[in-house]
Amino acid sequence: MLAAALGVLLPLAAAGPEFDWPRIGLLALLHLCLESLAQGARTPCARVWRWVRGRSADEAPADPRGSGFFPVLFAGVLMLPPAAAALVALPGALLGPAMQPRGLRRLWNAAQLALAAAAAAEVFRQLGGARLLLGTRFPGAAFGALAAILTFCLVNGVLVAGMVRLTCGSSRQGALRAVRRAAPAALLHGAGGLMIAVLWQGPYGAFAAVLGLLPLTITAWLSAQGHRERTAHRATVQALVQAVEIKDAYTRGHSERVGRASVLIARQLGLAEDRLRTLHFAGTLHDVGKLAVATELLRRNGPLTESERRAVEVHPVFGHELVRQLDFLGEGRDGILHHHERMDGRGYPHGLAGERIPEFARIISVADAFDSMTSTRSYRRGRPVPEAVAELERCAGSQFDPVMVGALVEAVAEHGWQPEPPPPGGWDGEVPDIPLGVPEPARLPQQSGQGLPAGGPA
Repeated sequence: MLAAALGVLLPLAAAGPEFDWPRIGLLALLHLCLESLAQGARTPCARVWRWVRGRSADEAPADPRGSGFFPVLFAGVLMLPPAAAALVALPGALLGPAMQPRGLRRLWNAAQLALAAAAAAEVFRQLGGARLLLGTRFPGAAFGALAAILTFCLVNGVLVAGMVRLTCGSSRQGALRAVRRAAPAALLHGAGGLMIAVLWQGPYGAFAAVLGLLPLTITAWLSAQGHRERTAHRATVQALVQAVEIKDAYTRGHSERVGRASVLIARQLGLAEDRLRTLHFAGTLHDVGKLAVATELLRRNGPLTESERRAVEVHPVFGHELVRQLDFLGEGRDGILHHHERMDGRGYPHGLAGERIPEFARIISVADAFDSMTSTRSYRRGRPVPEAVAELERCAGSQFDPVMVGALVEAVAEHGWQPEPPPPGGWDGEVPDIPLGVPEPARLPQQSGQGLPAGGPA
């Protein structure tokens, strides 16, 4: 891909006066500076901006994704030849924010954006968009711009999806879903790029275009503020999870896996993205109430007395109280409170039944039980995924919501599931296999009837 990007830039090596170098340079500088300001990168532009605001020059970046300030880049796509449009993207990608390893990711970002920009500019030129833009003839120029936006999204999305699939093993459906989510924002920002290009071609030239960038810059800054807020939310959740896992070391990693399984279920159900984020937090924090339970009870490898069982059963209530002030959890707080309820009403803490149990709680309940059965603990082996699925299906309707169980089964079939690996050194052969449906050590005693312990795994 790097070779392809270099090939796109070759015409610049023999460039003559037909290339408007001042325009190329100004667009590239604007792209670099505005991206740095919006994303909070540690670039010279961003350092100067933070110094002016009286903030630390070493302030952490807000969003090190190197995504580019798209309106400026797209204005270059509309006003410049393909090779020049590709050049506009390079400074922002090579000097902007990036995750580790920064050098390799910056090269990848630069090549990816250069190819997408060049392809979009070529499509716009082939459709006669450049000629129509000079005369500001609508809707012809708008149709060409729309085709260029779609081309940019397609090329950029295919490259990103391919790399994600190669490095992370993401499914094709997941990659396509990410591209679809990015398209509306690209269309909106593309309209901003078209506005910049039209202003630039007008009687006031670059001055009017730069003034037109002001509302777009404010929008980008607000977006960066939102990212900082989400980063703070994730840090809060992670700190609480680490506290739980220090207290109950046998469930290390369990919280994150329950959050991940909850999202898999919710995606199959078609929940909105904002609810998915909230559900992920709630699933990850479902056991936060264990911070208020005696450590000796959590770590005991034996049955609990009736009074001890009641003490453990209160942990969802404690968890709800701990997160009551975390407004970003929203309906996730009820998911934490009720994730041990059962469909037949024999769960805890309030004995809710059926549809009275909040949707998030019904999802987390299935995810919690599934990971508890498939993950390895110090006192028993993890169960194979097919056996855990069979047990969930057996308990569907009495303990678990059949809809949530079905969604998990479909998600596991589509995406697979990687349970926690066994401890280093393997098993010594003396750890017993506990049959499904039998309470685990330090868990609630089995009640009458079929299914897992009331309310699922603790």
